[in-house]
Amino acid sequence: MLTSTDFSGLFNQRFFRNFLPVPAISQLRIGVGTPDFKLPDITNSTVVKLSDYKGKQPVLLAFTRIFTEKQYCPFCFPHIKALNENYEQFKNRGIEVLLITSTDERQSQIVVRDLGLQMPLLSDPGCRVFLNYQVGQALGAPLPAQFVLDKDGRLRYRHLFSFLDHNAGVETLLEQFNWV
Repeated sequence: MLTSTDFSGLFNQRFFRNFLPVPAISQLRIGVGTPDFKLPDITNSTVVKLSDYKGKQPVLLAFTRIFTEKQYCPFCFPHIKALNENYEQFKNRGIEVLLITSTDERQSQIVVRDLGLQMPLLSDPGCRVFLNYQVGQALGAPLPAQFVLDKDGRLRYRHLFSFLDHNAGVETLLEQFNWV
């Protein structure tokens, strides 16, 4: 049975701003702090400021690629599901997972509902945080990336998208927190 694909909401300002490919070139240095940001958390209806975690707990920043509330990157969709299914493992070790998307707040609310997200989903439709972290872009959306920050906000590990290695797996990410 064929189903139609809903592309409504795809061709927006974000799509055209991120259409041309820009490689992931993040030059954030290991052992150094990362840019602060403040974004709405759609899952918990609050605002998250990265610096609020400094001195309190380590953080996994998981930049993900969602085109619209119904169109996911084929590499990111299983990664989002795996992070969500293993969110308790991170929480049990005192680690917060912040999933960052470029979908707007309305689209992000649908993603939270449809996927039953437990972890915070931060909405960055202007892609400002994606740009600050230099994760790259292609075909209408920023590229995925993962950044492991220690409790002092210093970068301990980063994984940038490549077609050979899309996203760091849950086990790899948990291993990066062995010092916790």
